[in-house]
Amino acid sequence: MTVAGRRLLGAFALAAAGDLAALLAGSDAAHTVFKPLLMPLLAAYVITAGGPRLLTAALLFGWGGDVLLLADADAAFLAGMGSFAAGHICYLALFKRHGTPRARGAWLVAAYATALATVALMWPDLPADMRGPVAGYSLLLTAMAFGATRLGLTAAVGGALFLLSDTLIATGVAEWPQAPRPDFWIMLTYITAQFLLVSGVLSARLTSESAAATRSAEPTPPPRPLAR
Repeated sequence: MTVAGRRLLGAFALAAAGDLAALLAGSDAAHTVFKPLLMPLLAAYVITAGGPRLLTAALLFGWGGDVLLLADADAAFLAGMGSFAAGHICYLALFKRHGTPRARGAWLVAAYATALATVALMWPDLPADMRGPVAGYSLLLTAMAFGATRLGLTAAVGGALFLLSDTLIATGVAEWPQAPRPDFWIMLTYITAQFLLVSGVLSARLTSESAAATRSAEPTPPPRPLAR
């Protein structure tokens, strides 16, 4: 890792700690300052690490969602959901490009099915104009989370935490009972999810590039002599 990369990761960690502390302290002003810094810092780290452009795009779409969700308005919420959805599509493309042909965490299917069942149970409690978008987004999010298992455990945990974070948001929209400081838990799982997804993609990309370099370096066997 380069010096610039270490500094950007350190800045990301400081911004994450500041945002979580702000949420615990109930400081909306500090949260408004720290939250928009998170994904740009992580995206800058990806750039210095030579990461895929699609990964940078996924994080910037996440940043768009972060900023939009700071506004307390239904239109901003739907636009933010759309921005996150675009990021999930970027992740799915990355998983296909750098992951194994088959998922390596089929045991997680039950957890994802539980998350979808939770959204189904929320259906009567969701505002009527939110039901369709939330259902469509939930299916895309679950596909992203399951697709992350193609990159291994790190990315799989990241995808699962992203699913948990957005499920917590949905319970708030449905006005279900919330844990104390729900925004703290939402951001803690979200920040960790994005970092783990980034780590998983970068690691998988490095592994695939190393394997390709090894194959290209293998000597070509000499041609067999013609049989008489």
